[in-house]
Amino acid sequence: MKTIFSLLKLTVFTLILFAVIYPLAIYGIAQIAPNQGKGETISVNGKVVGYQKIGQKFDKSNYFWGRPSAVDYNAAGSAGSNKGPSNAEYLALVQKRIDTLLLVHPYLKKTDIPADMVTASGSGLDPNISPQGALIQVKRIAKERKLDETKVKSLVESKINTAVVGPETVNVLELNVALDQLR
Repeated sequence: MKTIFSLLKLTVFTLILFAVIYPLAIYGIAQIAPNQGKGETISVNGKVVGYQKIGQKFDKSNYFWGRPSAVDYNAAGSAGSNKGPSNAEYLALVQKRIDTLLLVHPYLKKTDIPADMVTASGSGLDPNISPQGALIQVKRIAKERKLDETKVKSLVESKINTAVVGPETVNVLELNVALDQLR
């Protein structure tokens, strides 16, 4: 009986700790975070078009494409593929992505394609691509939108984010919003 009472006390303690105290602490921390923990949104004409830190699916030929997603950009189920570089199924998927890019960008060679354009990130929701990943798409987008390539390339270069630590990146949603505003 003493053991059961001790286990009951432990259960009530952990229930209060993890179901009440911990969520309240996280909620309190979120209140001092930017945007009160609701995410950093990007708006156009007062309408929210997406989140700055969550990748979105762009597959139309007149937009820049982002990094592939292992979860089809479902933010409720963030995850990578968990398949290693020697997995045949994974290699076939990467080859399919390479073939698609080469088909849509006939001016490219396989060696021109950066790895981030054919491999998903660990979260499957990476909102950024490398500058090279954006630049290889310039010719396609300029042609689709009937814009001068140098204008589209300049837009990409203006959207390159340089981090203190880590590689340079381009936020795909920000780039596509700016692309829509380009005339």
